[in-house]
Amino acid sequence: MKRNIRVGIVQQSCSDNLKLNLEKLHRNIAAVAQAGAQLVVLQELHNMPYFCQTENPAFCDLAEPIPGPSTGFYSETAAACRIVLVTSLFERRAAGLYHNTAVVFDADGSIAGKYRKMHIPDDPAYYEKFYFTPGDIGFEPIETSIGKLGVQVCWDQWYPEGARLMALKGAELLIYPTAIGWESTDAPEEKMRQLEAWITVQRGHAVANGLPVIAVNRVGFEPDPSGMTHGIQFWGNSFVAGPQGEIIAQASSQKEENLVVEIDMERSENVRRWWPFLRDRRIDKFGQLTERFID
Repeated sequence: MKRNIRVGIVQQSCSDNLKLNLEKLHRNIAAVAQAGAQLVVLQELHNMPYFCQTENPAFCDLAEPIPGPSTGFYSETAAACRIVLVTSLFERRAAGLYHNTAVVFDADGSIAGKYRKMHIPDDPAYYEKFYFTPGDIGFEPIETSIGKLGVQVCWDQWYPEGARLMALKGAELLIYPTAIGWESTDAPEEKMRQLEAWITVQRGHAVANGLPVIAVNRVGFEPDPSGMTHGIQFWGNSFVAGPQGEIIAQASSQKEENLVVEIDMERSENVRRWWPFLRDRRIDKFGQLTERFID
């Protein structure tokens, strides 16, 4: 029997007004649910501007416990819209201990599971190591009423190992809430290289694992609060790729945009029969992958 899932992706900009951000998120989630979405995916740290452009201890006040106020809000939203909802929150685990955490809600509003971002960048304008402790849950798919979701977060999307482990544990979709963009002084050709690399590596995860990939990025310009850089122009381009890496749908680089995309969940079975990469893996020869570098 054919099994299709309708996925809603919400690509939007963020202001520094939490109330307005939440109201806009609620409207957009409700809109894609009304259009038939069963699964809705939001971008990374969607409640607020991307505060990691600078190192400021005061921004730690933005962190919340899980469960907490935001999980209550999104639980009610998921239940009201009868959707599975993938969110991205700044988790306060303990005093001075914070995570970048994706929380997944089932269609009844219950928390189906969470994933703590494993790979934490520390680059100009992306000073996440100042705020986030690396995840300690591992790469565990989250069981929901529509299937097993392999959720990771942003910087994780550059690493094939996490995608492969999710696939080996039965994930049916690979999902990446994201916050990535350009520094304004980069040359146009460099900007295009970065964007194409971001899309290509994730399409590669789809191909290598025979699974659809959903990547949802923020959009719009956000200034650097410290004034040390020219801020980030988030490049949008949220997309859904099929299990052969084919682009099923893609948002623009400039606009806030909601998309509802239908995914054929049976296609992965056929693709894995044509391209049996999991069958042919030389697992007896991969032990050195646990090394940092092989001299």
